Amino acid sequence: MSFTGTLDKCNVCDKTVYVVDMLSIEGMPYHKSCFRCTHCKGTLQMSNYSSMDGVLYCKTHFEQLFKESGNFSKNFQPGKTEKPELTRTPSKISSIFCGTQDKCAACEKTVYPLEKIQMEGECFHKTCFRCAHGGCTLTHSSYASLDSVLYCRHHFNQLFMEKGNYAHVLQAANHRRTASGNTLPPEPTEDVAVEAKEENGVSES
Repeated sequence: MSFTGTLDKCNVCDKTVYVVDMLSIEGMPYHKSCFRCTHCKGTLQMSNYSSMDGVLYCKTHFEQLFKESGNFSKNFQPGKTEKPELTRTPSKISSIFCGTQDKCAACEKTVYPLEKIQMEGECFHKTCFRCAHGGCTLTHSSYASLDSVLYCRHHFNQLFMEKGNYAHVLQAANHRRTASGNTLPPEPTEDVAVEAKEENGVSES
């Protein structure tokens, strides 16, 4: 009996990763030996990792680095450049006209190429890629992810600073997911929209 190979590449070393040695985190494949904290190189577990812009940290150093800088702009290494996904369908044309199996991670409805945004191995409608706390529209460069829950940096910073750690952020996220299932993130309020504009350097005229 022969075994076929795999096209999966480890998100860290970019080498082929086989099923017996694979961990799948947030839709991305890793060698078990490559699933480590970027800061201390300690081996991570499903229960003790954090991710920001696709960069992995143990929770201890994620919290420590955040406390040292007070924001996300210092001490964190920049996220890896997004690599185009390997297209496994016969052609781009057939993928457009024959439909897609991709489901939005937020609403679980089919997401088509023209309305799709891909982040950390998950697919989202552009309108669903929003902060779980305030409903702010997110971009590749303005989001933070904690246990697969998405936040804008402004509100993640705000939630962190309220307690000095992110334990209550996890509790709130778990409660929200339990209470609402896979409902969409809240629509942004007027105050949130103003904060987002100010954060992006856009002033009201």
